[in-house]
Amino acid sequence: MSKADKLGVSSSFARAQPVGVSSRRAAIAEATGAPTSGVVPPSEVPIEALAHNPFNLREDLTELEELAASLTVRGQLQPLAVATRMAFMEAHPGNADGLGRAPYVVIDGNRRLAAAQRAGLRTMQIHVNDSLASSAADILESALIANVHRVDVAPMDQARALQELVEVHGSQAQVAKRLGKTPAWVSQRLTLLNLTPELQDKVETGELKVEPARRIGRLPQEDQATAAEEAVNAVNPPRQRTRPAPSLAPGPTPEPHPSPATSPRRITIAADSPDTIADALTAHLTPDDLRAVTELLLTRI
Repeated sequence: MSKADKLGVSSSFARAQPVGVSSRRAAIAEATGAPTSGVVPPSEVPIEALAHNPFNLREDLTELEELAASLTVRGQLQPLAVATRMAFMEAHPGNADGLGRAPYVVIDGNRRLAAAQRAGLRTMQIHVNDSLASSAADILESALIANVHRVDVAPMDQARALQELVEVHGSQAQVAKRLGKTPAWVSQRLTLLNLTPELQDKVETGELKVEPARRIGRLPQEDQATAAEEAVNAVNPPRQRTRPAPSLAPGPTPEPHPSPATSPRRITIAADSPDTIADALTAHLTPDDLRAVTELLLTRI
């Protein structure tokens, strides 16, 4: 049995020939079963040749049954972005736990890999790019960039990944620049990490919605529990017993007259500058309305 057969990799890998591989990399490849950078990468491999990225920002791989059903019916529509085991081990010496002897590590597509395993697929299409694994920061950054526009990434997972990137790059501004986002976008999501552990759990379970949670994260921790309770009750107000309306004698129904509190307000703003807009809104809106408008504007940045 050839070494390629023992590794369980595709025939295209078995035919690949090393090109200019150093003795050190060849020795590591011999010991680990990992392909070196001097071979022509395959485009499809057995599923056993793929290992999950241990730095994947999604702590929970959700809705796998639905994706597994889609893979079974429609097949794989997009290749997984992977790095060779060699590149991963050079970037993370001593962090090969969980990789087994798989020659490739999935950088983007861990959820699809988990769903494919559940669906019983035998092979998967891949795109090999070792530059994704050049450092721990690059692996984390690649995973985050690939997922940053996806709605199924848990908010707390996204916040933790952003914090790791801040530690690597030194500032929120640098992280924002690398992700193509504004500093306000990064700062807004990092406020979730200022919540107490109890409130972070409520965000993860969905009991506390993300938008009020980001606002509450700016408060001192001793004030957060009360603010969170108000936010939860505002979304799910307690049920009140209703009494039957008293019967009224037949008669003409008076026409409703809108009260000042419920009448729509029209605000005319001479938009000379942001200060002018802020002054006009402050003059016409209540503090609660101002806070609500501020939250809405932050979500649009």
